[in-house]
Amino acid sequence: MNLLIKGGTIVNPKKQQHEVADILVKDGKIAAIGQNLSADGADVYDATGLIVTPGLIDMHTHLREPGQEAKEDFHSGTQAAAAGGFTRIATMANTKPVVDNAALVRGLQKQAELTGLVKVEFIGAVSKNLEGKELAEMGDMAEAGVVGFSDDGHYVESAAFMRRALEYSSMFNKPVIDHAEEVSLTHEGHMHEGFVAYEMGVKGRPAVAEDMAVARDLLLAQMTGGHIHIAHVSSKDTVDQIRAAKEKGIKVTCEVTAQHLSFTDEFLREYNPAFKMAPPIRSEDHRQALLEGVKDGTIDAIITDHAPHAEEEKDVEFCCAPNGFSGLETSLAAVLTHTYKTGILTLDEIVNLMSVRPAEIMGVDAGVLEVGKTADITVFSTDEEWTVDRNLFYTKGKTSPFDGMTLTGKAQLTVVDGNIVMKEGVVTQ
Repeated sequence: MNLLIKGGTIVNPKKQQHEVADILVKDGKIAAIGQNLSADGADVYDATGLIVTPGLIDMHTHLREPGQEAKEDFHSGTQAAAAGGFTRIATMANTKPVVDNAALVRGLQKQAELTGLVKVEFIGAVSKNLEGKELAEMGDMAEAGVVGFSDDGHYVESAAFMRRALEYSSMFNKPVIDHAEEVSLTHEGHMHEGFVAYEMGVKGRPAVAEDMAVARDLLLAQMTGGHIHIAHVSSKDTVDQIRAAKEKGIKVTCEVTAQHLSFTDEFLREYNPAFKMAPPIRSEDHRQALLEGVKDGTIDAIITDHAPHAEEEKDVEFCCAPNGFSGLETSLAAVLTHTYKTGILTLDEIVNLMSVRPAEIMGVDAGVLEVGKTADITVFSTDEEWTVDRNLFYTKGKTSPFDGMTLTGKAQLTVVDGNIVMKEGVVTQ
């Protein structure tokens, strides 16, 4: 199909473009960007008053396929992505079976192509079966097209093993994505260790558990020259460490979730399992440090850590509930509400964090609007107020800490390979 997006404000940081203009899409590619464009027979979308950006990219999700399709599958997960304005997402390896070999990667790629609405990248495991004992088929998986390696959900406890992983992954120019929490300090913890946890009588997960793990792996990255990517940063001291490591030239990148930018542990006082996640939402001083980190470029990407669970799993007592919730359909709105509307981030900075840098870190050809490039485009409003209703989610996992909250800003159009996959809140496929 041919598509003409008219009159939107194009925010295209990689081209230093921030202007009202039109985009013409033909045969899945961007054919023209300019003023007063026209095209006979093209579908016209009026984007007046809206923001038009390179397709949003989430480099950290859990689509649960294979093996846990009751929680999510490629179709439902990519429907949720389209609804949230994402044109490309990367899914983690901690499935059943674990994605630790090239044959499985290739099979899942084909399944995602057949049933998915947006583009799905795969992250292979660092270790076989996530056990931290034997390296997974990293070379074969790199050849098959994975964008990185991670034992996400598990900390690689052996420093020697992590060293080997960094050395090996560097041969393929792929990042090792690090779930950095020292397990001996977080065992049986359920939320941030601090004043609120003490008052609630809940065992905590101290921030120093993250700080210690990050310190070790930054040193290993410095030693090996490998690319370490710190997943879902939550601690203020971790932000300081990464900032210093970047100044020293260590090959490190990192990410933060929309929820860690939005909430503090004060929101957990009602023991709502929707707020339970790992790493935990921390106190206000940590949140402020995270906001400073996204503002000054220490933090490279904003992600969802979309982690859907079945209703019966999360609808239990707080300490019995698993970590995580479904975030693809609320992430953009949460970021706009809590960083753009508060004057912390500009739209250019948000697009850089949610499209440009994720594409660069994963090494995919995306994150820019340019003639001749594939037409992956997101259009969103910065002003629409809406109340989150989890019952309207496309994801199978209906749990969300944002449920019932009013957010400002929402995706209006999601275009993948020139095809509209979501229009004004309705997924079209």
